[in-house]
Amino acid sequence: MEKKKAVILYNELSENASADEADVLEQVEIVSESLEKLGIDYTTQTFSLDMRKVEENLLKAKPDFVFNLVEGVDNKGNLIFLAPALLNSLNIPFTGGTLETIFITSSKTLAKERMKQGGLPTAYWYHAEGTFKPVEGKRYIVKPIWEDGSLGLDEHCVFWWNESELLNIANKLNPATHFIEEFIDGREFNISILGGENGPTVLPHAEIIFKDYAGDKPKMMGYTAKWKEDSFEYENTCRTFEMGQNDGELLKKLTLLTEKSWEVFKLNGYARVDYRVDKLGNPLILEINVNPCISHNGGFYAASERAGFTFDKVVGRIINDIPSNKYKL
Repeated sequence: MEKKKAVILYNELSENASADEADVLEQVEIVSESLEKLGIDYTTQTFSLDMRKVEENLLKAKPDFVFNLVEGVDNKGNLIFLAPALLNSLNIPFTGGTLETIFITSSKTLAKERMKQGGLPTAYWYHAEGTFKPVEGKRYIVKPIWEDGSLGLDEHCVFWWNESELLNIANKLNPATHFIEEFIDGREFNISILGGENGPTVLPHAEIIFKDYAGDKPKMMGYTAKWKEDSFEYENTCRTFEMGQNDGELLKKLTLLTEKSWEVFKLNGYARVDYRVDKLGNPLILEINVNPCISHNGGFYAASERAGFTFDKVVGRIINDIPSNKYKL
C-alpha cells in the first residue's frame, strides 16, 4: 500500500525571530516525529507573502494533506487566514481550524460576537461603539485584536475604572487594532479539547497559578509571563492539574462550556479555550485558541500527556478529524 504524503506548513521566520515566533520550529519537530511513527511521508515548507511560490511548492509536493502550523504571516497575526485560504483554493485538506474558524477566532472581537450569539459567557467589552462607561471599582484591559501569544499584552495594559489614561485610550480607540475588556480578577483555566471519531475529548483541566503576586499586581498570562525567562512573572506563573476538593461543580461547567464552544465555533482537530472565573464562580471565556501551540511546554501538550496520550496518537486524531479527509489512519 502506497504511503500517504503530508506537508508540514509553518510560517517563515523573520530575521532575529523572537522566542514566541521561533517556537513554531519545535512544533514542526514534534509533528515530524509523530508522522514518522504513523508511517506518513512528509516534507516541511514555509509559508510567506510570496504565495505564488508557496502554491508552486505545494502543487509540486502533491500532499494528501497539510499539517497547518502557520501562526501568522510576516509576523502579523491578522494575516493568519491566508494559509487556510490558499489551501482551500487548491482543494488540499489541512489539519485544525477551517478558514472560517481561523478568521473568526483570530479576531478577538469577532470571536466575542460569536460567543454572544452562541450563548457562551464572556466579559464585557468595548469596541468604539457608543460611549465607554466604566463601572466603579472595576478594572479594564486594553487588548490587541489580532495578535496571538500575548504579544503586546502585559500589566501596563490594565487600568482601574477611574484612571484618566483609560478614558483617553477609550476616546482615541482604533477599532481596527484594539478593544477594551473588563479585567476579571479571578482564577484562570486553560481547557484543551481534541477531536475524535466519537466526538471531541475534553482533556484534563489546567489552572494557571500566579504565585506571590502582591497587592494590585494584575494576575495575567501576559507576554512577559510566557516568554521572558528571567522575569518575576515567568518564574512565578505556572500550570497545575491538581484541583481542589470543592472544584467539582466548576470543572463540570468548564467541561460543558468547552464542548459547547466546539459546537458554536464549528471546531475540529484540536483547540484550547481560555477562561477567567469571577468572584461568584462564573467562568467567562477569554478566547478560543484554534490550532493552539503544541510545543512541549505548551498547555495542549501538557494536557495530552496528563490524559495519557502519546503525541503520535494525538496527531493521528487531529489528522483523522480533517473535515475533507478521504482516508483514516
